[in-house]
Amino acid sequence: MPQLNQASPQDPPLKPAWDILKALADPTRLRILNLLKQDELSVAELQDSLNMAQSRISSQLAVLRQAELVADRREGKKSYYSLASHLSTAERNLLEAALDAASASAEAQEDLKNLGRVMDRRRQQAEEYFNLIAGRLGKNYCPGRSWESIGHFLLHLVPSIRVADLGAGEGLISQLLARQAERVYCIDSSPRMVEVGSDLAKRNGLENLEYLLGDIEDVPLKSGSVHLALLSQALHHSIHPEKAVAEAHRILKPGGRLVVLDLKEHSFEKARELYADRWLGFAENTLHAWLKTAGFENVEVTSVAKEAEEPQFETVLATGTKAR
Repeated sequence: MPQLNQASPQDPPLKPAWDILKALADPTRLRILNLLKQDELSVAELQDSLNMAQSRISSQLAVLRQAELVADRREGKKSYYSLASHLSTAERNLLEAALDAASASAEAQEDLKNLGRVMDRRRQQAEEYFNLIAGRLGKNYCPGRSWESIGHFLLHLVPSIRVADLGAGEGLISQLLARQAERVYCIDSSPRMVEVGSDLAKRNGLENLEYLLGDIEDVPLKSGSVHLALLSQALHHSIHPEKAVAEAHRILKPGGRLVVLDLKEHSFEKARELYADRWLGFAENTLHAWLKTAGFENVEVTSVAKEAEEPQFETVLATGTKAR
């Protein structure tokens, strides 16, 4: 569960406490803030969680935005809201106190139950897409998947090691690695993908290739258990990509390496519908910051391929090493 941000060494100037208190005085606004404390949410997701009309929620969000208690960002046609990231210590204390007082109410408890169903629906939508294309992933077009980019990816691989392929799908790369690696774990959230991949590994006699059902933001492997972690065209399907990067750092042994292959930031909105993409790629600076924040050293991020045909997807490669 996300925590309210810790104060920086130099807090921003404090707004008049009365302005904050006025914003927190409305029960509906407190219910909204209680949900945003759990995760970033769209207006539609807030509507489903609160069982309220969109107009009512939007008007209350406007008040919270004016009070600088929430922030919003655009993603295609949707707006997502989250708690403001730069609250002063005093503002944070006021907000914490208000939320603690309201959290035990029957409405707040019901909101959290509804939110759980909303988040389950998020995951199911992505799962349904990948279950649908399981068995056909290598035959259909997939943004950023080219032999040129995979070639760059393979240059960073070392044989006779333990590898975790996070968001592996059917495990195209892992099928190749398992022929020389000590052991390869394929992690994917789609039961059908795991089933198809496991069957393929069995048919190819790859006993050291293991498929596990799991989320790349909560990897079902022990800390410090692998030498190499791969995230190949997986981050842009993640709800919180930075958490996936942090999980990769956790499961790596000291001196282990993370290799990320993904789409560079683009504006092809149809990718959300066509390929179930949650993010339209990532800026190189964003990937660099996530790896550094997770604790990786020797971080490098480079564009390695660009497709000739529209929309000319560009592929970016990011690598980092876990400190010994």
